[in-house]
Amino acid sequence: ISCIRSTIDGNMTTFTARGQYRLMTAKILVIACGALAHDLMRLVRLNQWTHVRIRCLPPALHNQPDKIPDAVRAQIEKSRAHYERIFVAYGDCGTGGKLDDMLLQYGIERLPGAHCYEFFAGSDEFESLAEAEAGTFYLTNFLTRHFDRLVRKGLGLDKRPELKDLYFGNYRRLVFLAQDDNPDLREMAEEHADFLGLEYQYQFTGTAHVEQCLREQVVRWQE
Repeated sequence: ISCIRSTIDGNMTTFTARGQYRLMTAKILVIACGALAHDLMRLVRLNQWTHVRIRCLPPALHNQPDKIPDAVRAQIEKSRAHYERIFVAYGDCGTGGKLDDMLLQYGIERLPGAHCYEFFAGSDEFESLAEAEAGTFYLTNFLTRHFDRLVRKGLGLDKRPELKDLYFGNYRRLVFLAQDDNPDLREMAEEHADFLGLEYQYQFTGTAHVEQCLREQVVRWQE
């Protein structure tokens, strides 16, 4: 909880598997989007990946994706002397390939896929959802919890409700990609769909795809 709150406020935080604030030399550093903080830390704790550190960047960077590559680069430069390996828990996230171009310079890998929706749902399932309805707005657990801050206020809909049609006029459906079966979040997501005037669909994803990727890309470096 502290992780998500601090990243929303625009701060970068480093966590160990025990959830403590800590900055130290470790084997592996994962530079992550703050929107993934809760799920990544849970996976680290459950798998007892004590050799992994998570460093979260503000999720608000997604409102200005052109800034993501430089923000990630800054953390790589700051940290690479202190860690044996670095992995980036971002999709392309609207950077138009610029994040990949930057990571290639360092020989650093990232999560596969264009965005968090794809690597939570899995590429095949996400492709099916997109083909069924191209005009789909997606929510994860994080976005559902912080919809008011990131969507209502972030897009200015709280002050200019007429902008809702401008932003969401081409959408037809809202799909809640749930990382756990939380009735409160399901209710919140449905309320968000009603607010946007979109058809609501619930899709449980869990975190298996993200865990598999981390296991393949990160745990192998423990050997």
